[in-house]
Amino acid sequence: MLKFGTSLLVPSVQELAKQRITKVPEQYFHPNQDSPVICNTNSLPQIPTIDLSKLLSEDAIELEKLDHACKEWGFFQLINHGVNSSMVENVKRGIQEFFDLSIEEKKQFWQTPEDSEGYGQMYVQSDDQKLDWADTLIIHTLPPQIRNPRLIPCFPQPLRDNLEKYSFELGKLCITIIERMTLALKIESNEVLELFENLNQSMKWNYYPPCPQPENVIGIDSHSDVGALTILLQVNETEGLQIKNEGKWIPIKPVSNAFVINVGDTLEILTNGLYKSIEHRAIVNSKKERISIATFHRPQIDRVISPISNLVTAQRPALFKKIVAGDYYKAFFSRKPQGKSCLDAVRIQNEIDE
Repeated sequence: MLKFGTSLLVPSVQELAKQRITKVPEQYFHPNQDSPVICNTNSLPQIPTIDLSKLLSEDAIELEKLDHACKEWGFFQLINHGVNSSMVENVKRGIQEFFDLSIEEKKQFWQTPEDSEGYGQMYVQSDDQKLDWADTLIIHTLPPQIRNPRLIPCFPQPLRDNLEKYSFELGKLCITIIERMTLALKIESNEVLELFENLNQSMKWNYYPPCPQPENVIGIDSHSDVGALTILLQVNETEGLQIKNEGKWIPIKPVSNAFVINVGDTLEILTNGLYKSIEHRAIVNSKKERISIATFHRPQIDRVISPISNLVTAQRPALFKKIVAGDYYKAFFSRKPQGKSCLDAVRIQNEIDE
């Protein structure tokens, strides 16, 4: 079973924010981060928007857009995705209600010293470590047999039932997107899709409360995702997600009824660096909370991941070593992610200039 490593228990940031403090405690103070303040945001480019209904109707232009988005951005917003809108709204409502529970009620889902799955904060390895301005809940969702019996089965209704449906729908959506990606890459789908049989799925619910000094904290520091494909749902439409593009932090403006999709490290390995996992982070503000649900999809821990054979040529040799998926995940979760440092550790050579 995949574990998310261990993490020291820390106080709830949501509870801290309720105290209406005017100064950020030292442990949350991040003085050396890139400035979260970006001027002239209207002039910045936005990540592409992809229409899944067009992809499914074999629209060649939309397929080219998908290919371009994965190669140049590593992120896109997906509209007309086919996931039932009322079910999505029910999940949003249930997650909002979860974070509105009292701290005593939420503590039954607290992390344990043995595993950081549950409610709290990940990657806290020492008492003097800088902390994120966020509370999170992380859970295994697929396959069902790896679920933690003290988490999903104990969630309040109707959240538990809605989460069950949402989990399976997003698993199906992940496979559909990967199938389209294989078409865009002009490779046999079987070699890729067999890696995702009985796929591993987990979720991370993120709660970013308002902060009196937002310029001095970080919601989640810069990182890439470990898995193949992440599907992000914005529970409310407060901005905060930023991606790194050509050295600039680009804010992502939420599109109504869309998912934000991003390529993870595993997919960059499988596509031999053609599709990029991109550094991203979450910033906070002084007025509004932000809530999001990130759903991660990856091959099972016993699968060997390496560049797909058809994407390795004399002109483009393998850029990454073969590695057992579980070993890569273990390395990723063993410490706080720093940019793309984990992926760089399995890189054979510098990426080829396109």
